[in-house]
Amino acid sequence: MTKLDDIVSLCKRRGFIFQGSDVYGGFAGTWDYGPLGTMLKRNIMNTWWHYWVDAREDMYGVDAAIIMNPKTWVASGHTATFADPLVECLECHGRFRADKIADGITESVTTEEFHKINPKCPTCGKQNWGPIRKFNMMFQTHVGPIVDATSVAYLRPETAQGIFTNYKNVVDTIYPSLPFGIAQQGKAFRNEISPRDFVFRSREFEQMEIEYFVQPDKWQENFDKLLENCHDFFEREMGLPKEKIHDYEVPASDRAHYSDRTIDIEFDFPIGKEELMGIAYRTDFDLQNITRESGKSMEYRDKITGESFTPHVIEPSFGVERLIMAVLSSAYTEEELDGSTRTVLKLPANLAPYKFCVSPLLKNKPELVKKAKEVYEQLRAKYTYVTWDDSGNIGKRYRKQDEIGTPKCVVIDFDTLEDGTVTVRDRDTAEQIRLNPDEL
Repeated sequence: MTKLDDIVSLCKRRGFIFQGSDVYGGFAGTWDYGPLGTMLKRNIMNTWWHYWVDAREDMYGVDAAIIMNPKTWVASGHTATFADPLVECLECHGRFRADKIADGITESVTTEEFHKINPKCPTCGKQNWGPIRKFNMMFQTHVGPIVDATSVAYLRPETAQGIFTNYKNVVDTIYPSLPFGIAQQGKAFRNEISPRDFVFRSREFEQMEIEYFVQPDKWQENFDKLLENCHDFFEREMGLPKEKIHDYEVPASDRAHYSDRTIDIEFDFPIGKEELMGIAYRTDFDLQNITRESGKSMEYRDKITGESFTPHVIEPSFGVERLIMAVLSSAYTEEELDGSTRTVLKLPANLAPYKFCVSPLLKNKPELVKKAKEVYEQLRAKYTYVTWDDSGNIGKRYRKQDEIGTPKCVVIDFDTLEDGTVTVRDRDTAEQIRLNPDEL
């Protein structure tokens, strides 16, 4: 079983993910992506966009502002309800989410319920708790030169509302036929009480969300189709093992205030079975609220029947960081090879930061280096994501490329100078074959 510490260590050692502001001692709940992590993240997000938007005729993209009119969060319910239960240990003064440190309770837990369970403090082990307080997780800021109640704004806690506020703009300019979706990728911010488990729960993160607008009486069939698409995306595009993916029907008591049905797709992470994404039936909650707060109708006029109505919405919501964790933990492998243990990231080729690594067998032989550079440039022109490595001996290069997930290593040796063929080593099997560079 892959351990979280193994993933964290590999990510730092090989330049995938670093602690945010690491040089200053770090900053809780924030993470920086290094060269390889940036490439992996971009590959995941680009693959998602191609699968859900570019390859479909019923999806349209938007890119909304991070700081929005504060009325947005009144209409959505975030100003009133977007809060976690905060509890303080009166011994060490640590502050925690009450529902995360006590079994059998939900976010709506009361002080009395929590004190009956009376869990031990995760920090000091004592059992002396203060009252439950509601803690709103939106980051507050001020817009303009004056800092007062009229200048208050928030960093968006989700990308969804940027889609809903642009729904009418998309309908008026594109006038798509129902059902149709609007997709967005971008940063979101939540002032988590206790960020934890590497990038799984952080204060700044990336979302990929779709709001799919449907006729009210056809929500169920569209919900089922989108759920099926989510599984196909995870298994076929992200390479996640089917047996590690589970559907969880969220009971009414635990659903968000806007949802009439939610299925969480859970994954077997190194930290246990946790939510990977959610798909929610939001009814017409958001559009009706926008109508109320803005005074503008959000109705859609059917092209065929001429009927006007407010569409209902299904929301598949993906967290990029959780998907990165799922991909890394699925790909991470330790296995015996040639009498020693090697670490290898068996990433799907479409997600791997580099597709090929090109090396001269010996870096002190100019004729090998020259030919290797030719092959390197040839591959870069075709694939872009190609790396060069002439450090250490060839065995160490192979192990390094195994760890960062490069599917193929291409080595130019003395036989190349004779017949033009190169050695191609497969990451997963370690098998080697000879090919002409054109065949790559």
